[in-house]
Amino acid sequence: MTATSGKLIKRATGDWEVVIGMEVHAQVTSNAKLFSGASTEFGGAPNSHVSLVDAAMPGSLPVINEQCVKQAVRTGLGLNAKINLRSVFDRKNYFYPDLPQGYQISQYKSPIVGEGEVTVELEGGKTATIGIERLHLEQDAGKLLHDQSPTMSFVDLNRSGVALMEIVSKPDIRDAEQAKAYVTKVRSILRYLGTCDGDMEKGSLRADVNVSVRKPGGPLGTRCEIKNMNSITFIGQAIEYEARRQIEIIEEGGSIDQETRLFDPNKGETRSMRSKEEAHDYRYFPDPDLLPLEFTDAYVAEIKASLPELPDQKKARFIAELGLSPYDAGVLVAERESADFFETVLAKLADRGRDGKLAANWVINELYGRLNKEGFAIGASPVSAVQLGGIVDLIGEGTISGKIAKDLFEIVWREGGDPRAVVEARCMKQVTDLSAIEKVVDEIIAANPDKVEQAKAKPQALGWFVGQVMKSSGGKANPQAVNDLLKSKLGV
Repeated sequence: MTATSGKLIKRATGDWEVVIGMEVHAQVTSNAKLFSGASTEFGGAPNSHVSLVDAAMPGSLPVINEQCVKQAVRTGLGLNAKINLRSVFDRKNYFYPDLPQGYQISQYKSPIVGEGEVTVELEGGKTATIGIERLHLEQDAGKLLHDQSPTMSFVDLNRSGVALMEIVSKPDIRDAEQAKAYVTKVRSILRYLGTCDGDMEKGSLRADVNVSVRKPGGPLGTRCEIKNMNSITFIGQAIEYEARRQIEIIEEGGSIDQETRLFDPNKGETRSMRSKEEAHDYRYFPDPDLLPLEFTDAYVAEIKASLPELPDQKKARFIAELGLSPYDAGVLVAERESADFFETVLAKLADRGRDGKLAANWVINELYGRLNKEGFAIGASPVSAVQLGGIVDLIGEGTISGKIAKDLFEIVWREGGDPRAVVEARCMKQVTDLSAIEKVVDEIIAANPDKVEQAKAKPQALGWFVGQVMKSSGGKANPQAVNDLLKSKLGV
């Protein structure tokens, strides 16, 4: 697979290319941990969600959680990846206070999911295809608390043993924009599948970012890994800083040390954490307490049949069925909650073929605009999907005009209620009775002979008359009927 070219960095010695690979760690959505029955609920008092297995008590043995396995397979299928029918759990040996066993149960040579790919949307309608190297299951470590005592650190094992999916990309990402789009897309797929909630603030999704630089088309440079990134914005900032840092060192005659670094968002820079370990430093070997995982094709096929419609499929359907632009369809499917909201709006329409595009415009422009302005998430929208569908339906059938609809939206936003009932109670229907409109048209024509001559000479001037009639009718006249009537009366 050929990586999509990204933005080159121009320096004194010429152009430089950034090469990025990412390891996304996604917490599996499951009520129990990967190898124990302890709760995975976020929060709780320290060490209140810990089993004997999680605490590595002698004699306690891990037992695989099938739900976590299914979630990994679902994710692999959602990433268009190969599902390996046989995979092996390994012990990754390292010593750290938050790792009770002295090793992490992970997968090394035989992961549960093999190669796949993700297509990301970029600015200007461009796309990039990023290869997936593998997805493997592993257990999370605990958490060290350094602020509880002036002389010692405390360990909270609530997170110890929670199932993680590590999704490893190929080094196909070429700039910060692509990296941000990649994490955004992977998170969206996980949320659609229900395999990870993608909450980066709680640490449910975090990424390690490997960055190196080279002359375009040259051999790969030495990479540095930026650990535990939990913000898409910070990922972009870290990559841009790290790329510039490496280029400056090389241009000044230095060399890059392979190391692990941390990003400081306050200073906008990365700093050294430790030299980077290689795989052999961890002394992997198959876990003797766990049998290999073995699937049948039928098992994988059954899981595949249960997958929901994913963002790319939904986007293609909206474009084909509703005539939406790729951009609008992309906005609507970016998050599962937004897509579900729009689907509910569509379900409310009497004629989705006629009004589907109008509904998309209302969701993207009117609703999203107002939600952003007021600081609401779509799940807390004062106007429900059913109510918005009702408003669009009234426009589509000609009961109200677009202008009246905006007034109606405002009323429903502030006061609630069924849109159709509000229109009836407040006499908001647009006037389609030609005789009622004709009286207003005649009066305006009679009062403005100079404008009449202008309109006859220049038909574009008709818009002034339309505006006057709409104003006189309080915005209730049907604009199309007004237009037709004026053209007839003025002979244009």
